[in-house]
Amino acid sequence: MSSAHFNRGPAYGLSAEVKNKLAQKYDHHREQELREWIEGVTGRRIGNNFMDGLKDGIILCEFINKLQPGSVKKVNESTQNWHQLENIGNFIKAITKYGVKPHDIFEANDLFENTNHTQVQSTLLALASMAKTKGNKVNVGVKYAEKQERKFEPEKLREGRNIIGLQMGTNKFASQQGMTAYGTRRHLYDPKLGTDQPLDQATISLQMGTNKGASQAGMTAPGTKRQIFEPGLGMEHCDTLNVSLQMGSNKGASQRGMTVYGLPRQVYDPKYCLTPEYPELGEPTHNHHPHNYYNSA
Repeated sequence: MSSAHFNRGPAYGLSAEVKNKLAQKYDHHREQELREWIEGVTGRRIGNNFMDGLKDGIILCEFINKLQPGSVKKVNESTQNWHQLENIGNFIKAITKYGVKPHDIFEANDLFENTNHTQVQSTLLALASMAKTKGNKVNVGVKYAEKQERKFEPEKLREGRNIIGLQMGTNKFASQQGMTAYGTRRHLYDPKLGTDQPLDQATISLQMGTNKGASQAGMTAPGTKRQIFEPGLGMEHCDTLNVSLQMGSNKGASQRGMTVYGLPRQVYDPKYCLTPEYPELGEPTHNHHPHNYYNSA
């Protein structure tokens, strides 16, 4: 069975659009750098088509064995598809142990079925960066940052608690020059307009308004009603000191019948409560009518 049976057919629709976008990210300049690096390490020549030369996984397994001896125990030289897939799988396991991050590693079908050559290239670049970090002479990729551990004495750690780090900000080179008292207005002016700088901070500009020409003519005491009228309508100006009838009137009022504040007032009906007759001086009390009062109950 040839490897052509494992190749996918042409993609259509959304799959074709995604495949084209991934193909556009493929860097042919990086491919040439990777080719020179792999051929220089393994001593084997890759064919004209870079990905087809790596498709059987043989060169990849030999390459990782050069970087990390003993990574792949057995390299299959067979042309069978499953043997080639096994080589690619062994290479992926080996570079994972070598230190390449899982999210940087391609899948076997990305190379074997030619579905995502861009991811294969990204994996080889990540492998180059890891090899450079481990001290190998590589002209491809970027060296990863090395872990820098520092140990401090307990006394130093305790002293650091009393120091405010620069991440919290700094007040160096700061001053209160030009600051005024809290709540005081600061004058804003534009030198281009030719305006003079005020002599003091208490100067009020016309932008804040002015009280020149103002008076209290016509002002009344707080709470006093002010009459609003329109001369054009023939309305007469009313005296603001007089209280209109709309506000109520106390004319004809008296305090007759008022009692001391808090005392109850008697409410009665003349039909049931008759006016009592009191005997005059010297009149005997037995002539008084005993039934002048009626019980309302």
